[in-house]
Amino acid sequence: MAAKGAMHLGASEREKLLGTLQARFEAHMHRHNGLQWEKVRQRLESHPGTLWSLSEMERSGGEPDVVGQDTKSGEYRFVDCAAESPAGRRSVCYDREALDARKQHKPAASAVELATAMGAALLTEEEYRRLQTLGAFDTKTSSWLLTPPEIRALGGAIFGDCRFGAVWVYHNGAESYYAARGFRCALWV
Repeated sequence: MAAKGAMHLGASEREKLLGTLQARFEAHMHRHNGLQWEKVRQRLESHPGTLWSLSEMERSGGEPDVVGQDTKSGEYRFVDCAAESPAGRRSVCYDREALDARKQHKPAASAVELATAMGAALLTEEEYRRLQTLGAFDTKTSSWLLTPPEIRALGGAIFGDCRFGAVWVYHNGAESYYAARGFRCALWV
């Protein structure tokens, strides 16, 4: 993770990231029917702070791509579209409270904190189910999802995966962590 003052990209990093995002956008047009890369690029260039967040999503294995647009605000929705939960974000518990509650074998970090540090947010259950309509994701892994407060207040957290051709949302203790469970991020630009 970059230091607080380093939340921007140099010109060469910016161009490399934009090239990666464009190639992914063009390779997966079914994720964003009717949208045009040039308009997405213009939006990205007019909001340079979000490029750093997208670069962090990319660096940690998320493979962010556009999955929609808000017609009122003009914002584009980027979501981690890696086939499996991003490799650079696994073996984490749900949030800081869960991390602090662990007495032994603490993971290095929590999903909520890492997403926030990237300037993004965990996918909600609804967003996760929508993502799964665009392909089969998490067929070997699982991803923490933004947990409703009433579930979190009871010590739980939710996660999703895709098995046997179906999307499943489960619960677990928020302090649990597994080598095959990470998290996916979403970002409005």
